[in-house]
Amino acid sequence: MIKKRLKGLWHFIWDDNSIWSWAVNVILAFVLIKFVVYPVLGLVLGTTHPIVAVVSGSMEHEGKPFEAWWEANKAYYESIGIKKKDFESFTMKNGFNRGDIIILNRAEKDKLKQGDIIVFRSKRPDPIIHRITGFNTAQGSFMTKGDHNPSPISDDTLNENNVGSSSIIGKAALKIPFLGYIKIWFVDLLNMIIKLVGASG
Repeated sequence: MIKKRLKGLWHFIWDDNSIWSWAVNVILAFVLIKFVVYPVLGLVLGTTHPIVAVVSGSMEHEGKPFEAWWEANKAYYESIGIKKKDFESFTMKNGFNRGDIIILNRAEKDKLKQGDIIVFRSKRPDPIIHRITGFNTAQGSFMTKGDHNPSPISDDTLNENNVGSSSIIGKAALKIPFLGYIKIWFVDLLNMIIKLVGASG
């Protein structure tokens, strides 16, 4: 009896073409990624957030070749002692776009250097993924900036001139273009459903 039910369940999940079978597959994929793949990756890479989807355009270079992007943005970097040849040696010198996926690994605080891209917490809801531009040696903190932003953010929710090491989640290791749009679209859809339900209630 149990064997027959398991066989029927297996058929429903893998062979049935109904909307309910599709919904169950989506839920199973989510559970598998969230509670198995994600934690295992985190353990291997040494971070609580091994994969992050880029949800803002703060690291975009707007599709410009590096030379053109540098000419438009060099004033800030040169003012803090970062030359063109320095930036060319930085991690992901061409930035990345909204919708990209970034794979993170452990951020060993004493080994982080200028040009590394880190993910860190602030008072904002989503973690921030920006580039290290300098160090506050007296305070033991980091200075960061998004490549697309004209200057570091400094407001009630985020002070990029003083990013504490305890807030750092991980260091960017690899970029996978556009795959993060799956998460962005899913969150947008979920927010739209919540608004519709709220409006109808």
